Amino acid sequence: MIYKLNILCVYLLITTAAAAQQATYKELYRPRFHFSPAVNWTNDPNGLVYFKNQYHLFYQHNPFGNVWGHMSWGHAVSNDAIHWKHLPLAIPEERDTMIFSGTCVYDAKNTSGLGTTSHPPLVAIYTGHVEGKNQSQCVAYSNDEGIHWTKYPANPILDLHKKDFRDPKVFWYEPLKYWVMALMYPVEHEVHFYSSDNLLRWKELSHFGPAGDTSGVWECPDLSRVPVENESGTYKWVLQTSQNASMQYFVGEFNGVTFTPESTETTVMRPDYGLDYYAAITYNQLPAASKPLAIGWVNNWNYANAIPTSPWKSAMSIPRELTVRKEKGKWVLLQQPVASMRSLRLPPYHFDTKNISEKEQLLGFTSKQCEIEFVIRPGTTNKSGIRIAAGLGHELEIGYDAWKGVLYLDRGKTAVQDFSPEFSRLHLAEAPVQLKEGKLRVRIFYDNSIAEVFVNDGEQVFTMQLFNSKREDQLVLFSHGGSSVFESFKAWPLRSAW
Repeated sequence: MIYKLNILCVYLLITTAAAAQQATYKELYRPRFHFSPAVNWTNDPNGLVYFKNQYHLFYQHNPFGNVWGHMSWGHAVSNDAIHWKHLPLAIPEERDTMIFSGTCVYDAKNTSGLGTTSHPPLVAIYTGHVEGKNQSQCVAYSNDEGIHWTKYPANPILDLHKKDFRDPKVFWYEPLKYWVMALMYPVEHEVHFYSSDNLLRWKELSHFGPAGDTSGVWECPDLSRVPVENESGTYKWVLQTSQNASMQYFVGEFNGVTFTPESTETTVMRPDYGLDYYAAITYNQLPAASKPLAIGWVNNWNYANAIPTSPWKSAMSIPRELTVRKEKGKWVLLQQPVASMRSLRLPPYHFDTKNISEKEQLLGFTSKQCEIEFVIRPGTTNKSGIRIAAGLGHELEIGYDAWKGVLYLDRGKTAVQDFSPEFSRLHLAEAPVQLKEGKLRVRIFYDNSIAEVFVNDGEQVFTMQLFNSKREDQLVLFSHGGSSVFESFKAWPLRSAW
C-alpha cells in the first residue's frame, strides 16, 4: 500500500513539474540560463543523449523533497542545450531500489531487441541502488521517444553483489562494432571496461587505476573521443572521474579494450578548479561534426543539502564543448561554453581601456545575469581582476595574484554563508595560470547564484556558487600592489533561457 501511495505522489509531482515548464523562475537565487529543476532536489546529470534533433538531459532527482533521497531520473529536452523544457519523471525509484547515475543511448540497430527494427528504442543503463546493501547495473527502455520507460524484467544485468559498484557510461565503439561500458569500482579507485553486442550481456575487458587523485572514492566515469585543437581528423581519448567533491581527467588512447594514459599516474589534471563542479559527463550520439559536449553538477557534497534555495536545489553547468591541446609536452583539456550561449546576449557594455593602479573602478553597468569578457596585463607582484555581485560590503572576487602566479575566486565576502560551516570554510579556489605574452584572457558567466569562469580560452575553468542579495549587483575592477592594464573589457546582459 505504501508503494502505491508513493507512485501516486510521484505522478502528482510530475504534473506539478510539467506545469512549471513555463515558469519565469523569479526566485532570488534561481539561475536564469543554467538548468535547474522546477522543484526539488537534483544532483548528477545522467543519460545525456542527442536524439531526433534534441538534447535529452536526465538527472538525479528526488520527487518528494528538496534534499537528497528517493533517487529517480528527472528529464528535460532542448533544441540548443540552453533553452530547456521539463518532461515527466522518467524512471522512478521502486520499492527499495533507487535509480542512481547512468547512461542513455539510442539503440539504432535494435541490438537489445527491446524495440523493433522500424522503431528502435532508447535504452537507459543505470545503477540500481539498495541503500547500505548492494549496487547493480540495470536497464530500462522507451519506445515513445523517452516519455514512458519500462524496466527490463530480467534486471539486474550485471551484479557482483558489491556495495559500491556504480555509474555506467555506455557508448558505441564503431571499430569493433560493440557497446563499451565504463563502470566504477569506487573504493578500489578503478574504472573497469566491459563490452556487449546487445546492451544486456556484458564481458569484462580491462581496468584502469588507481591513478591521480585517490583522496576520495571514484565516481561517474566518462570516456569520450575528443578532437585535437586545429588538427582536423586527429583525436585523443579523455577519461574523467569524480572524487572528493572534485574531478580529474586523463588524456590518452583507447583501442576498444584498454585505456592507456599519456600522462604520469601521479599527475592530477582538473577539468574545473572551482568548488562547485562534479560528476560531469558527455553527450552520446551527437551529430558527426559536433565537438563533445559535457555537463556537470553545480554543487559540492560538503554542503549540498544546505544551500539556501527553494523550491529547488542545485543546478547544472553551462554545457561545455571539449577539445585538447598539447602544451609543453602535456595534454590539456580545453573547455568552451556551448556556442548557443551567444544567442542570449543583449547589447553590450564597453569600458574604455585604461590603467588601474592602487584603486578600484566601479563600472557603469550592474547585473546579476551577464557575460563578461576582458583581457588584462597584470603587474609583476600585484593582485588584479574584477569583483562581481558587489555592494553593501559584499562581493565575489575573481583575481590574478601575480606574485603566486595563480588565478583565484574568493567568496569569503559574500553575504549569505551561515547556512553551513563547510560553505564558509571552503571559500577560496585557486590554480596556477600561465600568462600568454604577459596577458590573461578571462570570460565570466554570472547567473544570480553561479559564476563560471573560463581562463585563456578554456585552459582552466572555475565554477562557484554564491548567495548575495538582489541589490548586490555591481561590477568593480581592481588592482592592488601595483598597476594593471585592462586592454579590453566588454559585458553583455543575458536573456533568461526560461
